[in-house]
Amino acid sequence: MDKYLICGLGNPGDEYARTRHNTGFMVLDAFAKEMGTTFQDKRYGFVAETSIKGRKVFLLKPTTFMNLSGNAVRYWLNKENIDQKRLLVISDDVALPLGAFRLKANGSNGGHNGLGHIQQLIGQDYPRLRMGIGNDYPKGAQIDWVLGQYSEDDMKQLQPSIDIAVNIIKSFVLAGMDITMNQFNKLGKK
Repeated sequence: MDKYLICGLGNPGDEYARTRHNTGFMVLDAFAKEMGTTFQDKRYGFVAETSIKGRKVFLLKPTTFMNLSGNAVRYWLNKENIDQKRLLVISDDVALPLGAFRLKANGSNGGHNGLGHIQQLIGQDYPRLRMGIGNDYPKGAQIDWVLGQYSEDDMKQLQPSIDIAVNIIKSFVLAGMDITMNQFNKLGKK
């Protein structure tokens, strides 16, 4: 059976629940809800399992905190013997406006600490979905911004992208990266 690992980046704990840095967790929560599966506290993360047309999908919300996300990703890839090309990492991105998103087959970490740690441990050749959180903060205030809570208005702008991201995950599993990028990246431009 083909296996996939979908990892949403974020920080564990209620105090981080609605922060911009937890956008990856929000996407996975929406996907798990749609698929009718729930997360369990396992090694290095909250993990849920589901399947789409005979393909097994593992959902991972690392509990390592953002800067050590690679530990969780590497562990679950190895434990389940999943090819890196069947890993999709979902992260927040200050370089994209709120509600925009970008799907890429590989590339740099763009200064994102979670992606940076994953890259240190497994290289940069893995698919990622970057969810725009905007960058409406004064110079030097990036940490406060990414750890800041979404407002109700922000969530109204973000929700359509979360809904699309759920479909991106399904397409990634069923149709592969190239078709998914061609189909969805044009929708992600704001």
